[in-house]
Amino acid sequence: MDPLHIELAQPGERTASLSSFREHALRRGVNPFLYWTLRAILLPFFLIYFRLGRIGHEHLPREGPLLLACNHRSFLDPFVIGTLVRRPVYYMAKRELFEKRWQAWVLNALGAFPVDRGTGDRDAMETARAILRRGDCVVVFPEGTRVRPGPLGDPRRGVGRLALETGAPVAPLAVIGSDAVRRGWRIRPRKVCIRVGRPLLFPTIERCSPALAAGVTERIWACVSLQWDWLGGAKARSPELVHEASQREISRAA
Repeated sequence: MDPLHIELAQPGERTASLSSFREHALRRGVNPFLYWTLRAILLPFFLIYFRLGRIGHEHLPREGPLLLACNHRSFLDPFVIGTLVRRPVYYMAKRELFEKRWQAWVLNALGAFPVDRGTGDRDAMETARAILRRGDCVVVFPEGTRVRPGPLGDPRRGVGRLALETGAPVAPLAVIGSDAVRRGWRIRPRKVCIRVGRPLLFPTIERCSPALAAGVTERIWACVSLQWDWLGGAKARSPELVHEASQREISRAA
């Protein structure tokens, strides 16, 4: 199926075929001309206009599967993360972003594939697993949506599942300042900084329980919080409260 195929859901209304965008990410990957051209433009722009700080990017392996777990503050975050590694990154984006034909094409060509948030989208998770298994890099925002302002939000256990089911190293990241960049349609020159910790390794498990996935997610999120605290972000909640949130999520899944 053509990744740009659009089917009519109701008279006068169009919805993107989510499966075709996922298939495109798996079979064709990013558009190299668009991806590397845009990166070549954005990197110097970010370094100058946003005074972008990149700390710890030397920890990231240049090849092999890699899972990047980061907090989410702004639409700018995937582009900022893309400046860290010299290879394409793939990431889940909410399905609403794929409703406009031109926007869907651009995002898909840059490595985004849709996820239906709040439904435990198995197809999106399988797409992420397949991309990792072929040795590429996937960005995950464990909070599930943008959180601003204040401390970090509660993580969802999907990142723990991906880590356990693929065995991919997980690099904890934190980005700060990106939420202050946009005001309406205006992009303001605000300081943006991202910090990366050393990748975490977990054993590969074919089938992991919700409790195990939540436990690994808790470990990953503690390392993301460490990067966030180092950058001077609003103080994250105590580990006890994060643990309680994980237990509530396990109970809902049971």
